[in-house]
Amino acid sequence: MLKNRGRTGRKRRRKQSRSFSLHAVNHSQRLEYIQLKKWLKERGYEDSKLRLVQFPETGRGLMTTKALQAGELIISLPEKCILTTDIVLNSYLGEYIAKWRPPISPLMALCTFLIAEKYSGEQSLWKSYLDVLPKTYSCLVCWEQEVLKLLPEPLRSKAEKQRRVVQELYISSKSFFSCLQPLFTEDVATVFNYDAMQWAWCTINTRTVYMKHSQRECFSREPDVYALAPFLDLLNHSPNVKVKASFNEKTRCYEILTVSPCRKYEEVFICYGPHDNQRLLLEYGFVAIDNPHSSVYVSTDTLLKHPFPADKQRNMKLSILKDHDFLENLTFGWYGPSWRLLTALKLLCLEADEYTCWKKVLLGYIISDRNEKKSLAQTTKICLSLIEETQHVLQKVT
Repeated sequence: MLKNRGRTGRKRRRKQSRSFSLHAVNHSQRLEYIQLKKWLKERGYEDSKLRLVQFPETGRGLMTTKALQAGELIISLPEKCILTTDIVLNSYLGEYIAKWRPPISPLMALCTFLIAEKYSGEQSLWKSYLDVLPKTYSCLVCWEQEVLKLLPEPLRSKAEKQRRVVQELYISSKSFFSCLQPLFTEDVATVFNYDAMQWAWCTINTRTVYMKHSQRECFSREPDVYALAPFLDLLNHSPNVKVKASFNEKTRCYEILTVSPCRKYEEVFICYGPHDNQRLLLEYGFVAIDNPHSSVYVSTDTLLKHPFPADKQRNMKLSILKDHDFLENLTFGWYGPSWRLLTALKLLCLEADEYTCWKKVLLGYIISDRNEKKSLAQTTKICLSLIEETQHVLQKVT
């Protein structure tokens, strides 16, 4: 009898199926995903080992129905399935982009195409893909201002800067949107509103893969590296896996190979990069549990909250730290304060008779036992202060 074909094999499969059903929900039979797989098949992509599932911890993702070994190909997505600026330039938008001056960016071209195709509804050639894209996003650029105020200062500043970037992109693109009026019966101001722009920007920011294109005169000098990869973009992030991802010039497919093995009936992950949770929340709208890259950032205001108000050399020390780029990326990690944070504090803790040793501090030398103890004491104060601030914010939220 062939392996797994008898009674024992059926029992084993039923047990695996029951185990799976307790933890995740199969979404492969939903109409929108059936339509997506059909659409992909028409463009040359078929897959038999990945199943779309709603997982309790990570949400929507892909589960493998067979064990994956290290070095095995997870996905090989044909170029026909991938949305790039080439698609945009060959569409009805191409002639408008080619004529517009000053040239728009590749990012803006993709945003415009997404908004226009979503507006087209049933007429869109990309409808099957658009239907499975998120309707809303949880990136910080979408958060209400009152909620953003609760974030730690370094992250809040980055979020506010990101929001300004999107707002400025929208405002600067209004005149280009106006030239597209012949393509629409409805006013372009209604079609290309800020909410639509925010949705398109988030789609590209959270879901694109890197795929470099040559510089073209019809675009601004910004890098043309964005590519939306349907189905592939359903793979979730894990900081604990390793994959190899690139566009294969020979096969003309975007390929992902696993470096880490994956067991049957488990979620298949890729890694977006060694990002801490603040970066993940800012750019993608989620955090990773037990993230080995997790960091807590210390702002300049927090750094200077406790130490040395009467230090006459304080401003000179700050100037040195700024000139040598030691006021940014000061963090606490899983194993305590970073070397950059300790170095900045050691320099700030130099006594008047030690000040001339500041270059040695930046090079990592120990100046004195007194300086070591003082800087560690300040580190402890900052850590306790950050814990207190976090507890205060959590009380507001709850």
